[in-house]
Amino acid sequence: MKVLVCISKTPDTTAKIAFQNDGKAFQADGVQFIMNPYDEWFALVRGLELTEAQGGTVTVINVGTADNDTIIRKALAIGAQDAVRINKEPESAWDVAHQLAAYIKSQSYDLILLGKETIDYNDSEVGAALAELLDLPFISYANKLDVSGTTATISREIEGGTEVMEASLPLVISCAQGLAQQRIPNMKGIMTSKTKPLAVIEPVATSSPSVIIRHELPPARKSVHLIAPEDTDELVRLLHEEAKVI
Repeated sequence: MKVLVCISKTPDTTAKIAFQNDGKAFQADGVQFIMNPYDEWFALVRGLELTEAQGGTVTVINVGTADNDTIIRKALAIGAQDAVRINKEPESAWDVAHQLAAYIKSQSYDLILLGKETIDYNDSEVGAALAELLDLPFISYANKLDVSGTTATISREIEGGTEVMEASLPLVISCAQGLAQQRIPNMKGIMTSKTKPLAVIEPVATSSPSVIIRHELPPARKSVHLIAPEDTDELVRLLHEEAKVI
């Protein structure tokens, strides 16, 4: 089985967020970047588990500049056999999907996995767009995945229950919490990752249908207004005059 795992670079969840160029660009100076947790903990690890049990290889792919090589090497340290980096600063989910699709069309993978979303934009767009461009089935938010021969069985949580589906390989799956358990790279993995193949390829030309006008930070939270338990009149007044339904 040949598995391809799409990974992204995202700011650490503790990073202080700021923007520049009149809000059009993210201010990356001083920000610690990590591999997107949904890609790392669930997509990558489940791909490794499947190939370890059934045989095969896991390749990771990333759209980004040389600054992304650190997180790519981490994926190799966790267990991926090789990696591909498409040498471009991603402009949008649309751009990423087209770059990935252009490469994948020249290859042959049984399973394409990626996290359900990135923790920076939370837009969940790349998986569906990629599947459309490849003309492959797409199943989102999987929290259980098993493969038998050329058939995948996928489960995902829905309101009030669990949905179980079967689909023929190849297909694209976005991975949610519960699909696998995080793996920590060991020393052997870290050392061997330095010699594993990392191919760098040039991007294809794309034209995004959308442009970023600006980013805006959410308004600062207001301070908590404490009211004495016995002061019900003040509570009623505040509810009438100041409380807002969100």
